[in-house]
Amino acid sequence: MGDSTPPPDAAARRREDAALRARLHQGQALHESARAQKLVDEFVAEARRRAIATQPLVASTLDGHTVKTDKVGWYIRANRSVAVGDDGQYYVLTVPAGFMARLRGVKLEPSPPPLVVGRGGRDGDSGDLSTFLAWRLEQG
Repeated sequence: MGDSTPPPDAAARRREDAALRARLHQGQALHESARAQKLVDEFVAEARRRAIATQPLVASTLDGHTVKTDKVGWYIRANRSVAVGDDGQYYVLTVPAGFMARLRGVKLEPSPPPLVVGRGGRDGDSGDLSTFLAWRLEQG
Protein backbone atom coordinates (compact mmCIF):
# COMPACT_ATOMS: atom_id res chain seq x y z
CA MET A 1 0.00 0.00 0.00
CA GLY A 2 1.32 3.47 0.85
CA ASP A 3 5.00 3.59 1.74
CA SER A 4 5.51 6.56 4.07
CA THR A 5 9.28 6.63 3.60
CA PRO A 6 10.25 10.01 2.15
CA PRO A 7 12.25 10.07 -1.02
CA PRO A 8 16.01 10.07 -0.37
CA ASP A 9 16.41 13.66 -1.54
CA ALA A 10 13.83 14.88 1.04
CA ALA A 11 15.63 13.08 3.87
CA ALA A 12 18.96 14.54 2.75
CA ARG A 13 17.41 18.05 2.67
CA ARG A 14 16.08 17.59 6.21
CA ARG A 15 19.55 16.52 7.42
CA GLU A 16 21.16 19.52 5.70
CA ASP A 17 18.54 21.87 7.20
CA ALA A 18 19.11 20.42 10.68
CA ALA A 19 22.89 20.78 10.31
CA LEU A 20 22.47 24.40 9.18
CA ARG A 21 20.21 25.18 12.15
CA ALA A 22 22.77 23.62 14.50
CA ARG A 23 25.59 25.72 13.00
CA LEU A 24 23.51 28.89 13.26
CA HIS A 25 22.63 28.13 16.89
CA GLN A 26 26.29 27.44 17.72
CA GLY A 27 27.33 30.70 16.04
CA GLN A 28 24.70 32.62 17.97
CA ALA A 29 25.84 31.04 21.26
CA LEU A 30 29.48 31.93 20.52
CA HIS A 31 28.50 35.51 19.72
CA GLU A 32 26.48 35.76 22.94
CA SER A 33 29.36 34.35 25.01
CA ALA A 34 31.80 36.81 23.43
CA ARG A 35 29.51 39.72 24.38
CA ALA A 36 29.06 38.30 27.88
CA GLN A 37 32.81 37.79 28.30
CA LYS A 38 33.28 41.50 27.61
CA LEU A 39 30.95 42.24 30.53
CA VAL A 40 32.88 39.80 32.74
CA ASP A 41 36.20 41.39 31.76
CA GLU A 42 34.85 44.87 32.58
CA PHE A 43 33.55 43.56 35.91
CA VAL A 44 36.93 42.07 36.87
CA ALA A 45 38.71 45.32 35.98
CA GLU A 46 36.23 47.38 38.01
CA ALA A 47 36.29 45.00 40.99
CA ARG A 48 40.08 45.25 41.05
CA ARG A 49 39.96 49.04 40.65
CA ARG A 50 37.63 49.21 43.66
CA ALA A 51 39.82 46.72 45.54
CA ILE A 52 36.86 44.41 46.15
CA ALA A 53 38.36 41.38 47.85
CA THR A 54 38.13 37.96 46.30
CA GLN A 55 37.36 34.90 48.37
CA PRO A 56 37.85 31.17 47.98
CA LEU A 57 34.98 29.81 45.91
CA VAL A 58 32.91 26.97 47.33
CA ALA A 59 30.75 24.76 45.13
CA SER A 60 27.67 22.69 45.91
CA THR A 61 27.35 19.09 44.85
CA LEU A 62 24.23 17.80 43.21
CA ASP A 63 23.23 16.16 46.50
CA GLY A 64 23.59 19.44 48.42
CA HIS A 65 27.00 19.12 50.08
CA THR A 66 29.55 21.90 49.81
CA VAL A 67 33.07 21.38 48.52
CA LYS A 68 36.09 23.62 48.33
CA THR A 69 37.41 24.51 44.90
CA ASP A 70 40.73 25.52 43.39
CA LYS A 71 39.49 29.02 42.51
CA VAL A 72 39.07 32.41 44.15
CA GLY A 73 36.79 35.13 42.90
CA TRP A 74 33.53 36.95 43.42
CA TYR A 75 30.11 35.37 43.83
CA ILE A 76 27.67 37.16 41.54
CA ARG A 77 24.45 35.58 42.81
CA ALA A 78 23.19 35.87 46.35
CA ASN A 79 22.75 32.09 46.54
CA ARG A 80 26.43 31.64 45.59
CA SER A 81 25.64 29.39 42.64
CA VAL A 82 27.58 31.44 40.09
CA ALA A 83 30.88 33.29 40.34
CA VAL A 84 33.52 35.10 38.37
CA GLY A 85 37.03 33.95 39.13
CA ASP A 86 39.95 36.30 39.58
CA ASP A 87 41.17 34.68 36.35
CA GLY A 88 38.29 36.38 34.49
CA GLN A 89 36.38 33.14 33.94
CA TYR A 90 32.69 32.44 34.62
CA TYR A 91 31.94 29.51 36.92
CA VAL A 92 28.74 27.63 37.66
CA LEU A 93 29.19 26.36 41.21
CA THR A 94 27.03 23.25 41.11
CA VAL A 95 29.21 20.23 40.49
CA PRO A 96 28.79 16.46 40.28
CA ALA A 97 31.05 15.09 42.99
CA GLY A 98 31.34 12.17 45.36
CA PHE A 99 32.68 11.59 48.82
CA MET A 100 36.35 12.03 47.90
CA ALA A 101 35.64 15.41 46.33
CA ARG A 102 34.12 16.53 49.62
CA LEU A 103 37.44 15.68 51.27
CA ARG A 104 39.85 16.90 48.59
CA GLY A 105 37.86 19.59 46.83
CA VAL A 106 37.16 19.98 43.13
CA LYS A 107 38.86 21.56 40.15
CA LEU A 108 36.42 23.99 38.58
CA GLU A 109 36.10 24.23 34.83
CA PRO A 110 34.96 27.56 33.39
CA SER A 111 31.72 27.82 31.48
CA PRO A 112 31.02 30.15 28.56
CA PRO A 113 29.30 33.14 30.16
CA PRO A 114 25.69 33.71 29.11
CA LEU A 115 24.06 37.10 28.67
CA VAL A 116 21.12 35.75 30.69
CA VAL A 117 22.05 33.94 33.91
CA GLY A 118 19.75 31.04 34.72
CA ARG A 119 17.96 31.12 31.36
CA GLY A 120 15.08 28.69 31.42
CA GLY A 121 14.89 28.68 35.21
CA ARG A 122 11.96 29.60 37.39
CA ASP A 123 10.78 33.20 37.56
CA GLY A 124 13.14 35.18 39.74
CA ASP A 125 15.97 32.69 39.15
CA SER A 126 17.16 34.28 35.93
CA GLY A 127 18.26 37.72 34.87
CA ASP A 128 20.69 39.70 32.81
CA LEU A 129 24.34 39.03 33.51
CA SER A 130 24.93 42.78 33.67
CA THR A 131 22.41 43.04 36.53
CA PHE A 132 24.16 40.33 38.55
CA LEU A 133 27.57 41.92 37.96
CA ALA A 134 26.30 45.38 38.93
CA TRP A 135 24.74 43.92 42.09
CA ARG A 136 28.08 42.42 43.08
CA LEU A 137 29.92 45.69 42.53
CA GLU A 138 27.33 47.49 44.68
CA GLN A 139 27.92 44.95 47.48
CA GLY A 140 31.59 45.93 47.57
